[in-house]
Amino acid sequence: MNAQIRAMPVADDALERVRAALERGDGATDLNSLAAIAGLSPTHLQRAFRRRYGVSPAEYARARRFGQLREALREGAAVTDAVYEAGFGSGSRVYEESDRRLGMTPASYRAGGAGASIRYTTTGTPLGRLLVATTAKGICAVTLGDTDAELEARLAAEFPLAQRERVDEGREEWLDAVIGRVASELGWSDRDAPAMPPLDVAATAFQWRVWDALTRIPRGETLSYGELAAKLGVPKAARAIGRACGSNKLALLVPCHRIIREDGSLGGWRWGLDIKQQLLATERAMKPAQG
Repeated sequence: MNAQIRAMPVADDALERVRAALERGDGATDLNSLAAIAGLSPTHLQRAFRRRYGVSPAEYARARRFGQLREALREGAAVTDAVYEAGFGSGSRVYEESDRRLGMTPASYRAGGAGASIRYTTTGTPLGRLLVATTAKGICAVTLGDTDAELEARLAAEFPLAQRERVDEGREEWLDAVIGRVASELGWSDRDAPAMPPLDVAATAFQWRVWDALTRIPRGETLSYGELAAKLGVPKAARAIGRACGSNKLALLVPCHRIIREDGSLGGWRWGLDIKQQLLATERAMKPAQG
């Protein structure tokens, strides 16, 4: 048993060498080459890496390349240059995945959303003002704030050159569906929750895993970052869980408010701790009494 315990840091160090190699991006990223770096079999590395970081080595490398692509595009690099500097051998692969990873084509993302059409509306709730926005492909933002001006400024900052059009309630099916679903699930309406519209949000594979797990936390209950990491089979990824929660653009639909710190305190929430506290209290009041 003692020998087994002493061996654990060696495995962790091996996985960190692989992760560092993927971050550098200056060498082979195929599984056999990475397994040689770790001193493990390819199958063992695949399992251990996913258990430690929540994604496979290939998914990690792909997410890193798209991260570099986003940064280069934001800095104004030409699309072709950005694609190849990020390590993509073919531009076609980027365009195949760009809708999911960037939310639009690389050229549109580089131009601050130029060419994208976003429709949005705002409404009052017991938690403050709620903004819901959609592209032609699905819901791209659900945010909370004190005023419409604040919410509209956030949307403009995310996609400064997108065509943004405000619509009134009752004129946009997807927007109304989100508002109706939120109102039903939080007890603000006695109507049945409408069907969930499609989503159009850029995210990594790990972020999608975290967000999906958040939706499975029962209403009125909470988990710590570490507890959610353990449920996902990545017990050392609590910080990565926190980053995934912090990048969530779908307030209430992806219930990151149900994540708290290890000591039981609320921790942070991008839409405000007062709202988080009120929201959790609302959900707990709605939780069925235990018989």
